[in-house]
Amino acid sequence: MSTITLITGSTLGGAEYVADHVAELLTAQGHHANIINQPQLAQLNQDTLWLIICSTHGAGDYPDNFMAFANALNQQQPNLKQLKFAIIGLGDSNYDTFCAAAKNIEALLTQLGATRVGERLDIDVSITPVPEDATEIWFEDWQNYLNG
Repeated sequence: MSTITLITGSTLGGAEYVADHVAELLTAQGHHANIINQPQLAQLNQDTLWLIICSTHGAGDYPDNFMAFANALNQQQPNLKQLKFAIIGLGDSNYDTFCAAAKNIEALLTQLGATRVGERLDIDVSITPVPEDATEIWFEDWQNYLNG
């Protein structure tokens, strides 16, 4: 089966909880899941599928633990044509920057040549207080991309 690298951008831990839950779902299907909570571009394997789970902080910003990774992508502009990725965003639709961090990292990865696998999931924590619930529904469809 596949190796999936789960990369989190989290301020209060919500993205990390979602990553833990997705890792359990992936493992139950025979995949290998590797969770990275302090992502460093130089240490990430681009031959695996990246599942980025990122909350939006402040005025549409990346969380502190994700900032170095996003900055490295912006500064180094690596060729990511071989990379496949998926995105789960966490945010609050009461703000006009709803899931901006997830949308921004998706745009950056696409600009660098990476290919998104499946639809991005934007979780509205003001409506879905347990993001893992929304993730499970999304995962049911998304796993078809893994197995197809």
